[in-house]
Amino acid sequence: MANLSDDEGAKKHAPATLRNRIPLLAALREHLPDSGTVLEVASGSGEHAVFFAGELANIEWQPSDPDPEALASIAAYREEYDGSNLREALMLDASAPDDWPVKKADAIVCINMIHVSPWEATRGLFEGAKKVLAESGGPLILYGPYIEPGVETAPSNVEFHESLKSRNPEWGIRKVDKVDELAEAVGFKWDVRYKMPANNLTLVFSPA
Repeated sequence: MANLSDDEGAKKHAPATLRNRIPLLAALREHLPDSGTVLEVASGSGEHAVFFAGELANIEWQPSDPDPEALASIAAYREEYDGSNLREALMLDASAPDDWPVKKADAIVCINMIHVSPWEATRGLFEGAKKVLAESGGPLILYGPYIEPGVETAPSNVEFHESLKSRNPEWGIRKVDKVDELAEAVGFKWDVRYKMPANNLTLVFSPA
């Protein structure tokens, strides 16, 4: 997750979580199963994991991240969590789908990763999700900024895209149609899009 700042100790804070967690929760309630395991890929600070686990008590929330600092932050938030449905965070690199430590789940959620990672991570996300969701047939739910065909890109997203590219040429806001093409090639079908705060989208895919 982008734009993490130090909070206290190992805990990190991602300001966007306070803005988007309520609309995201509404979308999740529409598509997550009533119970089961949800794998969150690229959990970042862990703030979303704690919030969603608290709001979705029948769900076993499995956070993950490839960054040791993020894993430490998730662990710090988890220590303060009163429930029992938030699992210990796992080291998981989306770009290495053959090495994911989770072999099956009832849904996968990935928030604000695709634009701050190389395209190989997005490809790996879909390939890994195809394997992990093979048994359940559950959804892959993505959140973040995207460029939509036929829709004028907000100036703030244009500036954000340029900023991302200056930080890392392999980063950047992705085109929705390119994500859709990848999803179809891997074996997913697009279900629905939701417009979200600050010119973001929630995209829901399911195994074809």
